[in-house]
Amino acid sequence: MLQPRTICATVVLLGATLVTAAAPAVAAPATATAATTACPSGWGSGGKSATAATTASVKDVRTGRHDCYDRMVVDVPGAARADLGYAVRYVDRLYQDGSGRHIPVAGGAVLEVRVTAPAYDPETGAATYPARAGAALPGVDLTGYRTFRDARFAGSFEGETQLGLGVRGRLPFRVLQLDGRLVIDVAHTWTAAR
Repeated sequence: MLQPRTICATVVLLGATLVTAAAPAVAAPATATAATTACPSGWGSGGKSATAATTASVKDVRTGRHDCYDRMVVDVPGAARADLGYAVRYVDRLYQDGSGRHIPVAGGAVLEVRVTAPAYDPETGAATYPARAGAALPGVDLTGYRTFRDARFAGSFEGETQLGLGVRGRLPFRVLQLDGRLVIDVAHTWTAAR
C-alpha cells in the first residue's frame, strides 16, 4: 500500500512534468544584425591642394584608426588654418625633393603628402621634427590599420615638408585644414557603408 507522502510526491512530480510538457515553446530572441556604419562618400582619389604657406614648423606626425577611414595628422602648432598649404596626391613612386632620390614606400598605392611648413626652425635650421629622410615616421605604428601600410619621411626642403603614405590601394581621401594641423583621411572602401 502506498503511503500518503509517496502519493503526494508522485502527484507533484507528475503535475510538474505535465506543466513542462504543455508549456508553449518560446523562440530564442533573434540576434541583432551587425550595425552598419554610414561612412562619408564622394571624397574621390584625385589630387587635392591649397595654396598657402607658414613659417610655423612641423612638430609631429601621428595617425589614428576610425570606423570608416585611417587618419594622418601633421601637427604644425601656431599655424592658422588659412596658412596651411598642402598638396596631396597619388604617385607611382615617391621621389625626394632636391635630390630626386627614390624613397620606397610599402603598400598598393602611395600618397605623396606635401605640407608648406618646414620641419626645421627657419631661423636656425635646427630640426623640429625628429625624422630621417627615407626612414619610417618616428612614433608611428601602423599595426592593425585597415588602410595604412607604411609612412615615410622624405624630407623638408625650402620650407616644404614631404611625406610618403603607403595605403592598401588607390582609395578615396580628403584633406582638412585646421588651426595647427593638417588632417588626411583615407577611406577603407569606395562604398558609403563600412
